Amino acid sequence: MNQESIINYTIHLADNALIMGHRNSEWCGHGPILEQDIALSNISLDLIGQARNYYQYAATVIGNNTTEDSLAYLRDAGDFKNCLLVEQPNGDWAQTILKQFFFSVYQYYLYQQLQYNNDDQLKAIAIKSLKEVTYHVRWSSEWVIRLGDGTEESKTRLLKALDELWMFTGELFEPASYELNMNVDFDLLKEEWTKKIQSVFEEATIAMPAKNNWHQSGGKKGKHSEHLGYILAEMQFVQRAYPNSAW
Repeated sequence: MNQESIINYTIHLADNALIMGHRNSEWCGHGPILEQDIALSNISLDLIGQARNYYQYAATVIGNNTTEDSLAYLRDAGDFKNCLLVEQPNGDWAQTILKQFFFSVYQYYLYQQLQYNNDDQLKAIAIKSLKEVTYHVRWSSEWVIRLGDGTEESKTRLLKALDELWMFTGELFEPASYELNMNVDFDLLKEEWTKKIQSVFEEATIAMPAKNNWHQSGGKKGKHSEHLGYILAEMQFVQRAYPNSAW
């Protein structure tokens, strides 16, 4: 693994976690019931904590006074390497749940591989994060089943969310150039992810979408939807309005 690949891959993992965590944080105070509001807020904190660990590692490798803050707050949308899935709008509760479910299952099986990675720091972060992601998978799975096998209204909303989000899942398993040397088996990752998704969908009485080789992609290479620009405008406002501010 060369240094450039490590930097780009670590930033990619951090960007995924940060943007997903920020999206979830938008639900704080707006959840359907207090318990689930708190649960999703905690998941958001878990993801932002993961992002911090990855950014700190990337900053150490980059040097030149780079910090986790400069990586999170001083890059433009074209510099971000997150998958398109995580930047999609929250929509209703069903869309938020399904997006979290798709992403959590992906993280779970990815971290299962990264815990045996040759890079000691990536390995350590993966091992620590697996404990959190295991809960994320369980929580989101239970909600997918609850919505899919619930009322006619909840099932309709889940199916609409599936129509909105499925096109973004293929990019998860389409490796960018910096991922090719990171000892990740993407074929195995896709196989395990698909098997888990199908298992939960069966319990939720939801049919898996037909296999289709077409999907939206580009996020890993810095080509994003318009949604990321709005996320960064909100998230980075204070740092850009008041440069070098510190608590």
